[in-house]
Amino acid sequence: MLTWLKKTPKAKLILPAIILVVIGTVVAVFIGYRRVSNTPALLLSTIKTGADLSIGKIRQTSTRNGKKQWSLEASSADYMENEKKVVLQDLSVTFFLKNQDKAYLVADRGVLQTDTNDIEFSGNVVIRNKGYRLQTDNLVYENEKRIIICKDPLRITGNDTELAADSASYDLNAGKIVMRGNVDATITAKSAFF
Repeated sequence: MLTWLKKTPKAKLILPAIILVVIGTVVAVFIGYRRVSNTPALLLSTIKTGADLSIGKIRQTSTRNGKKQWSLEASSADYMENEKKVVLQDLSVTFFLKNQDKAYLVADRGVLQTDTNDIEFSGNVVIRNKGYRLQTDNLVYENEKRIIICKDPLRITGNDTELAADSASYDLNAGKIVMRGNVDATITAKSAFF
């Protein structure tokens, strides 16, 4: 089976070298584990201040009457039990709509209220679906009503259309958006009514 080791003197050195590397790796992992397990302060220092629990990557799905409402992924999460919230970083959410369509949201940060499943998004917030893209700095998702509320200026682009407003609300159940304050719309000629 190891006849190749007999053929060259250099080959005879390879097997002991591989064994030494494997043993060294096992010893290093064991020492690292012992250091962390014997020093609880070192382990706790990885949990952010104020958080009851911090985890690296998180996925959560919200359902109602057996149907998916939304699915969330984030690169990290800090759970604060007393405040009933989870602070999320680099998150993406898929909203499941009635007509089998989906809307996708990404944001730098989010705060999920664990008692209501309401989510507050901030930092480079973008929502997109098949034809449109909404950009803003902050918005809130109200889980019970399935409404997205944006109180900051926003811009919607897509399908030869550009819209801007000071605020808006989007009803996921009805598929209806209401824009308020300094609403500005641009529609290209091929989409125009004339």
